[in-house]
Amino acid sequence: MASHSGTTTRTNGEVRRAVVTGIGLITPVGGTVESFWENVTAGRSAVRAISSFDPTPYATRIAAEVPDFDPLQYLDRKEARHMDRFAQFAYAAAELALADAGLDPLPPSIDPERVVVWIGSGVGGLGTMERQTTALIGGGPRRVNPFTVPMMIANMAAGHVAISHGFGGRCGGPVTACATGTNAVGDALRLIQSGEAEVVLAGAAEAAITPFGIAAFCSAGAMSTRNDEPEQACRPFDRARDGFVMGEGAAVLVVEEATRAAKRGARVYAELVGYGSSGDGYHIVQPRPDGSGAARCMSLAVADAGLAPQDVDYVNAHGTGTPANDAAETKALKLAFGEHAYRLAVSSTKPVMGHLMGASGAAEAVVAVLAVNRGVVPPTANLTDPDPECDLDYIEAARKCEVGAAASVSLGFGGHNAAVVFRRWAS
Repeated sequence: MASHSGTTTRTNGEVRRAVVTGIGLITPVGGTVESFWENVTAGRSAVRAISSFDPTPYATRIAAEVPDFDPLQYLDRKEARHMDRFAQFAYAAAELALADAGLDPLPPSIDPERVVVWIGSGVGGLGTMERQTTALIGGGPRRVNPFTVPMMIANMAAGHVAISHGFGGRCGGPVTACATGTNAVGDALRLIQSGEAEVVLAGAAEAAITPFGIAAFCSAGAMSTRNDEPEQACRPFDRARDGFVMGEGAAVLVVEEATRAAKRGARVYAELVGYGSSGDGYHIVQPRPDGSGAARCMSLAVADAGLAPQDVDYVNAHGTGTPANDAAETKALKLAFGEHAYRLAVSSTKPVMGHLMGASGAAEAVVAVLAVNRGVVPPTANLTDPDPECDLDYIEAARKCEVGAAASVSLGFGGHNAAVVFRRWAS
């Protein structure tokens, strides 16, 4: 494998490397690393009939909801009441990630002003906006909750975490549709490399399974209508694919400067080594059909990692199960990896956890991290009749193999493309 030579900066002659030391998950397939990984590698789908409202009038009546989430396990009642569901997810995932990293409480050796909270959301407080619009229409302006704005705006996912812990570093997060979580993780690499941060809580959260959210995507014709077979509905790279299935949740990774992590004896899951981002400049919702924009972010991420294409063993694809995405993404992988594309292990985990929208890239970055850490590549569930246009090794059953380096790719509405690369940690 090529040696690391990405765009790191040097402080006192030392290369600043970034490692993942903590993982926090609130997802439809599990709220712990072990339950999440067990379900993902088993291809065990969490897609069910929507239970949070009556979906009968909708063309799509299925989704992957987070089951039995109780914000009071992480927040007091007053705080929870003043937070949208997406922010509750983010807060809980951040708490779990900090605990997993051994950073709760923060040790005296880490300056809280050098801790960055970088948690994005593609949509933000959609449920709050929907409920308060209903209140306005039904009862007039005085019926609108005074906490509407701080509950609705997307930056509050990060804001609540930073306020709770007194973290004084940069606070916010990207808003790049389905690429949000991947951009957040990639930005964490840059924050560590530049020396701006010692620790970054990087990730994203989404809670868009609401009447308005489902109606909007139904109107766009983007979601699967295979309502009678919910677990079989999302079919990336399959000839019978008919759209994505919405999910919800949050994922937060603790990304830490490697030398400091080693000094405190932290457990390292993997090293974060590469990041690439690009724009299609083509269409508000459709990818470039030739895959060139998506390919560019993949190539940039691999080069940034100091790796050659053949050094990458696994790619967690965006893999939405929409006709346009999967064909274009296959072309993108071929452009980015050349002949090695046919030797890559590639899978999409969206059939299992649903499409977590802005949070999908963060959860799928965790999949790439764990593939490196555990030496197992998860399957693409429901791939039974591969589309001839999608002719790569989109694996259909979990595979044990050595994963020296893995990439995770996200492609968002507006032509936002992002990719991150992880590799096995070697001090």
